[in-house]
Order: sequence, then structure tokens, then C-alpha cells
Amino acid sequence: MYIAIADALAADILSGALAAGMQLPTQRGLAETLGIDFTTVTRAYAEARRRGLVEGRVGQGTFVRRQSAGTTPSMRAGLVDMSMNLPPRIDDAGLTARMWAGIVELESSRGIDLLLRYQEPGGAAPDKAAGALWLGHKFPGLGAERVLICPGAQGALLAVAGFLAPPGGVICCEALTYPGFRALAAHLGFRLVPIAMDEEGLIPEAFDEACRKEAPKALYCTPTFHNPTTATMSLERRKAIVAVARQHGVPIIEDDAYGFLPRHAPAPLASLAPELVYYIASLAKCLSPALRTAYLVPPSTRLVPRMVGAIRAVASISSPLTVAIATRWIQDGTAAAVLAAIRSEAIRRQEIAQSVLPPTSCVAKPESFHVWLSLPSSWTRAEFITRLRAIGIGVVGSDAFALGAGPEAVRLSLGGPATRNELRASLEQIADLLTEQPTMSSIVV
Repeated sequence: MYIAIADALAADILSGALAAGMQLPTQRGLAETLGIDFTTVTRAYAEARRRGLVEGRVGQGTFVRRQSAGTTPSMRAGLVDMSMNLPPRIDDAGLTARMWAGIVELESSRGIDLLLRYQEPGGAAPDKAAGALWLGHKFPGLGAERVLICPGAQGALLAVAGFLAPPGGVICCEALTYPGFRALAAHLGFRLVPIAMDEEGLIPEAFDEACRKEAPKALYCTPTFHNPTTATMSLERRKAIVAVARQHGVPIIEDDAYGFLPRHAPAPLASLAPELVYYIASLAKCLSPALRTAYLVPPSTRLVPRMVGAIRAVASISSPLTVAIATRWIQDGTAAAVLAAIRSEAIRRQEIAQSVLPPTSCVAKPESFHVWLSLPSSWTRAEFITRLRAIGIGVVGSDAFALGAGPEAVRLSLGGPATRNELRASLEQIADLLTEQPTMSSIVV
């Protein structure tokens, strides 16, 4: 609660609701107003002072501090955020310059029309061709006519799920699933049915049982580097899932957000059952979250016009500028170089994680940039997350992913810390906390 109060102060300062020099309520007065313990407000004001938001004046009270030029109040000053699953930063000045050079060159190659003209829903022909080239090693012979461009994976999921499942319909998914898809289901009004998982992901027999009981409109899954568990289906498991889907006539939405990270990944479900699978490959994890570009491959060219209509209805078009950047990077080889650099850094960071975290609790893959950490029986995920936040580390618990009661586990994003040294220091604090009892680590007095 004290963190929430400090965050509220930061938000009000940022919005202008609290101006520099304004006096805050007394700690006891605020505690009475909020109906909380006085010591909680004391900690909140101390946290706000630590962030540089407020200052105390002897005999006068607490006042909003005047911010230095060029600074803004921090919602999480000093917090090492390992909750957002980001690709790790690339420490290669030459490659960074190459990325920016590709952006600058768009002025001469695409001209003012890139900025002042709409593009076709589903993508222009050159950009679709670049998408087919990028996906080529997963889909030999894939034609550009089957590739559609969407405004990020969420835009693609919105178009496909809305097309397949009416309000009140059922879509099956992993028992732990992508929070963005949970939000999408709530928005569109379809029901998610969780499918039990093991170390490889979806269990075919559980999927078969759900198909018999629920008659789902689709299956949504992430077969490679599953979020949050990093589970990856073997080729045999993929064939078994496809066989169940074929038997019951259930389309599959394959979210391949992390599928480009492994050096040797099994064939995508879409290559095993092209007539059933809507394949989505975002560039957010393997190239850049800023591009907000994803490629959608529907089961057949006959479905392309209908999917274009769905994309038009939910998002109109993808940003022509970011799509043009992606196309340029793919065509000149920058994309392949960035992917290799991200993969290399992810491997180095996983090596750090494996050397620091207890191996019996830590589940990960060498090229992934997240870790699934099971907690000792003495800890609940809520207690663990709270303790980490108190020492300046943010992680996300299983509740964000679970359809039902989640396990006592948290996901750690290794790409969040700015450097490997910062990552190691954060992981060492996490490892130390795992060895403590919750009652011994509490700082509440």
C-alpha cells in the first residue's frame, strides 16, 4: 500500500494536480483520511522522498519538490523491472547505427507518400513479400499472397479470434496463457477453457477431452517458448495436437511470438496442418517491440479477403512507417543481424540465471529471455512479489496467466535489467530471498 501511495503522488505530480512547492497533508491526517495505519503513510512519504518527489521541512511539513529541468517524476524510481518480457538490449554500436541508417534511408526510397498516404489493409505487396521472405525458412515456398500484415500480435489475435469465435463461444488455451489473450477474450465476450499442461505444454488427451465436452471454436496456443513457462512442444507432441484438432475440426491459432529465438526449433503447427492453422509471427520479441508489426498466415488464400476485412474492421491498417522499417531491415539483412544479437545476449543472460538461481526451481530455455521460477512451500507468490518490490525488483506472478488457481510461481524477464551486471545483482537478491522464511524477511514493524 505504501508503494501505491507513492505511485499516486508521482502520478499527480506528473499530471500537474500537485504543483511544485505544494504542501502535502500531515502523515497522521492522511492516515485518518484513508483509514490506514500511520506507519504505512510514514513509509509512503519516505518512499516519495527516496524518489525525489517530495522534501521535508523542519517544523513546516512535507512539500512537493521542484523537479530539475528535463526530469519527470518516476513511478518506479530505482525499480529493476523484470515483469515486462522485453528482448535484452543490444550492446553493439555498429549494429545500432545500422538499424538507424535503415530508417533514415526510407526518406529517399519511399518518399513523402510513406508519411502522407494510407496503405492497404493487410499490407502492400512489397511489405507482404518481405514478410514471406522472413517466414521462408519456416514455410518453404510461402507466397506473398498468403501473408497479411497486422498492427502487432494483439491486432492479429483480435482479428482472428473475433472472426472464429462469436460472443459466448469457446476457445481452448493453455491453463497458463498470455494475459493479452485473456483480456481479448473478456473484451470480445468468448469463454476460455483451460487445457492441462506438462513440461512440453498442452497435453493432447486433455485437449481431446475438452473438444468432446465443449465443442470449441478454436485452440489458442504458444508451442515454442511458452509464456510464461518456456515449455516447447516436441515434434511428436505437435503432431499429436494437430491430430486431435483435425479429428474434431478445430482451427488452431498459433502464436509464434518467440519462435525465431531458438537456434533449432521444431516445425510450426502451421507447417503440419496448413489447412487448420492461423499462424501469427510478431516482430516484437525477435526484433523490436517498437515496430508493432506481425505477420498473419491464414489457412488458405481463400480466407485472405475475409481476414483483410477483419483487419480493416478492428485496426484499419498497420502503421506504414513501422512496416516500412521492418521491410527495409529484412531486405538488407539488418533483421537477421538483430535477431542474432538478441539471441546471443539472451543466451548470455540465461547462463547468468542458471548460475545464480536454484536449478530445481528454475525452468527456462537457453535462448529464451524469461524464466519460470517455482517458489518454496514456505512462500506464497503474493508475499514473494511484495518482498521483492520492497527491495526494488518487479516480477509478475502466475495470477496474470492462470485460468483458475495458479501455481506458486513467478516469471522473471531477463531482458528487463539494462546490463548483465544489473541482472546478476537482481538475481542474487532473488536467490537470497528464496532461502529466507517470509517472517524473517518482513520489514513491517
